[in-house]
Amino acid sequence: MGWLADETGLEKNAANFVALTPLSHLRRANRVFPERTAIVDGARRFTYGELHGRVSRLASALARAGVASGDVVATLLPNTLAQAEAHWGVPAAGAILNTINVRLDPGTIAYILGHGGAKAVLVDTQFLPVLEKALEEMEGTPPKVIEVSDAPAGHPATGRHVEYEDFLEGGDPAFAWIMPKDEWESLALNYTSGTTGRPKGVVYSHRGAYLHTMGVAVAWGLDKDTRYLTIVPLFHCNNWCHTWTLPAVGGTIVCCRDITAKAIYDAIADEGVTHFGGAPIVLGLIVNAKDEDRRAFDHEVEVYTAGAPPSAATLAAIEPLGFHVCQVYGLTETYGHITEMLWKDEWDDLPDEERYAVKARQGVGHANMEEVTVLDGETMEQVPWDGETVGEIMIRGNVVMKGYLKNPEATAEAFRGGYFHSGDIAFQHPDGYIKITDRAKDVIISGGENVSSVEVEDVLMHHPAVSLCAVVAKPDEKWGEVPCAFVELKEGAEVTEEELIAHARAKLAGFKTPKRVVFTELPKTSTGKIQKFELRKMVEGL
Repeated sequence: MGWLADETGLEKNAANFVALTPLSHLRRANRVFPERTAIVDGARRFTYGELHGRVSRLASALARAGVASGDVVATLLPNTLAQAEAHWGVPAAGAILNTINVRLDPGTIAYILGHGGAKAVLVDTQFLPVLEKALEEMEGTPPKVIEVSDAPAGHPATGRHVEYEDFLEGGDPAFAWIMPKDEWESLALNYTSGTTGRPKGVVYSHRGAYLHTMGVAVAWGLDKDTRYLTIVPLFHCNNWCHTWTLPAVGGTIVCCRDITAKAIYDAIADEGVTHFGGAPIVLGLIVNAKDEDRRAFDHEVEVYTAGAPPSAATLAAIEPLGFHVCQVYGLTETYGHITEMLWKDEWDDLPDEERYAVKARQGVGHANMEEVTVLDGETMEQVPWDGETVGEIMIRGNVVMKGYLKNPEATAEAFRGGYFHSGDIAFQHPDGYIKITDRAKDVIISGGENVSSVEVEDVLMHHPAVSLCAVVAKPDEKWGEVPCAFVELKEGAEVTEEELIAHARAKLAGFKTPKRVVFTELPKTSTGKIQKFELRKMVEGL
């Protein structure tokens, strides 16, 4: 081994080992290009110098409000300035950021606040009624409420809680950020959509988020001219870590509060947006936009899409409009996307139908991943790359969650065999490119949101007329998939489809509510297990 055998004195120290954290990107941006536009939110624009000052005020104000290192600060916000600032301001106070899905029902929000132990919560005025109802239901000490009052018309500030801008005024712009001493420290807490009941708390580290930001910058070719539109909600895997990425390259974040075709076209035409991510439903919005909502632009826009493969018809319609679409794949547990449909030159001349079929693949792992492959779920052996042998997508690398909060059993099961088990069934083509064939555990993905069939079934079973029910995915042109319920009624009971849907809507978020109810005898095995594959066949005929 030569001189390598003697490494006396070659040890980690303050000069050669610094904890990796996405906070470093904004600190550097403040030093290197403080005058460059960092973020645009409607008519408001802030340079990196100004953004750094506001973030410092937020961190300082949180500390003065009693938030200490390791505490959790939650948000219930759309993609606005305050939500972006919280992504730096909360960890700069040494705290852990918990962004909550604004579409959730009060009961689920109450559970998340209690389970995560939030000490404070930033809430948009528009969602304050939902939060206040959740606070009434939650167990434990309620968090301090900070109201962000830049909601649209019809949602004026209530004055019932401290207002966000006033809260910032009480902070110190020279506050010394509390940087992680260990990059394994927790940065964010993101809850799954509860595919098997209560949502699980997915814990991100500073290290994982930092490495993911670098992977995004490399894979997507981001630079100082990047103008990124926040269509992916910042409560979804922290915007797939995209917002944390932009300061690393000196690009500009353009906030998008309401995801509409007009808002997207306006942002591209007026702000020169070059990149955004979104579920296939977003592509549909663009393709099907009204003439009066369309705007002309003279550059190609790079789009990452995930959640479900975009249809060939959608790709054929959107590409001529000036959008280059690349499918990516990932989970909450992997900080967002970890694969991309990395294009090969030899595919350029394929007929459209074949080319779009290739684009529907989940692709290969990003450079920041050690391994994304398909293994036999029982033997943990690699499946053949033959384009037909299925297995489960398994993942190893630094961009994998620390684990599930307060759930060691689920964590151990997810990491069984030294890989993270995605639960997604797939095969690999001879070149190694991954293609998902099915989703485990009957998860329904509606407009990019995960819907638990178990949760919907539980709500329907609480109706006095329902004897048995099962929920499966029904293809939907707008949302990709929607819940469809098959119901057996109790003898002599009567209820209409509309009444059952209303019953579910009273208990569930809108995207979880069944859009169709079919009354029928459910197909079962000899042991009484419902055969959902038979129901999926029935859905095809609806």
